[in-house]
Amino acid sequence: MSTTRYRIVLVAGEASGDQLGAGLIEALRARLPHAQFAGVGGPLMQEAGLQAWFDASELAVMGLIEVLRHLPRLLKRRREVIARTLELQADLYIGIDAPDFNLTIARRLKAQGVRTLHYVSPSIWAWRPERAKKIGQCVDKVLCLFPFEPALYQRYQTDAQFVGHPLADQFPLEPSPLFARAALGLPLNGPILALLPGSRSAEIAALSSDFLDASALLKNEFPKLTVVAAIASDQADRVFDRSLRSHHSVLKIPQQAQLVLQAADAVIVASGTAALEAALARKPMVVAYRVNALTYFIARKLGLLKSTHFSLPNKLAERALVPELEQSKISPAALAAAVRPALADLALPASQRNDGELQLSYLDMHLSLRQNANERAADAVVELLSGNRNDATI
Repeated sequence: MSTTRYRIVLVAGEASGDQLGAGLIEALRARLPHAQFAGVGGPLMQEAGLQAWFDASELAVMGLIEVLRHLPRLLKRRREVIARTLELQADLYIGIDAPDFNLTIARRLKAQGVRTLHYVSPSIWAWRPERAKKIGQCVDKVLCLFPFEPALYQRYQTDAQFVGHPLADQFPLEPSPLFARAALGLPLNGPILALLPGSRSAEIAALSSDFLDASALLKNEFPKLTVVAAIASDQADRVFDRSLRSHHSVLKIPQQAQLVLQAADAVIVASGTAALEAALARKPMVVAYRVNALTYFIARKLGLLKSTHFSLPNKLAERALVPELEQSKISPAALAAAVRPALADLALPASQRNDGELQLSYLDMHLSLRQNANERAADAVVELLSGNRNDATI
């Protein structure tokens, strides 16, 4: 245990980054009890001890065109983070996801002699893999959540380490739907469909109407179906409500996504971390991805998208394990059709259901990611810090 008064800046950009940052801060506190943590984070990081300069929700912007609308504000915040990090004389800057925001900051700070680390590799497997070289110029080390990622960085001589995924440590290897239902006050019997339209305002606005209309179609076919929407934040709730309209039978549950997923029988989910959570909860799902049409056109036209699959479950399985729908292919009918078989299977005895192979794939995925990630990430941070001090304050 170190008595050194390290000054560590962490910057997270959305709900999933807030979870990662909170776990990392807690693990670091056990190793560096005198460290100071400051920067940008959500409620979980702040509760863990982060002195927040502003809230992480201000950085939750996705897509090329969407970013342009918020660019003046984002540039102002970027300048603020750089100035405050240098003023603090930070020993380490940790960018947690949000690569478009964090990597430019990291590059400028690294040029000023500040150690830099990026936690969560950008999806270089999905598009622009050559970014690995640029990332290596910006940071001293990348901590990866997935086992296939370090090899992508090695091609460009960038230091990257697989630490596992904290979500795999959090989810039980044998989820209990009955426990989750009881904890949430949901019916113990009867089918449950979970809707997870995302955590960013743009993706919720783009997907929630189709998700809700799909649930209405399924409700007509399965009258005893309970539909539950997992809401990531107050801001997400406000955006989701604009699409809710006459869907009065949909139950909203805030900030309990893991329990909602464990309680459900099938899931309609936005692409991203929530799809991985659905896999860790062992649920049949359909994954949807939609961004601004111009953003998508530019990415396709320039050949920026490199992966066959865009969802994490399919990438980890290296095959089409779960259905994916993107852009114009997303419709209420298509979403409903993708999860209908899972709901229909519930009428069959467990031995006759068709999800055995899916469940085995999910278990293999879970075990590969279950690596005590918070502790391994904290060890990597301490190792990097050991060679970087701006002073000898003890």
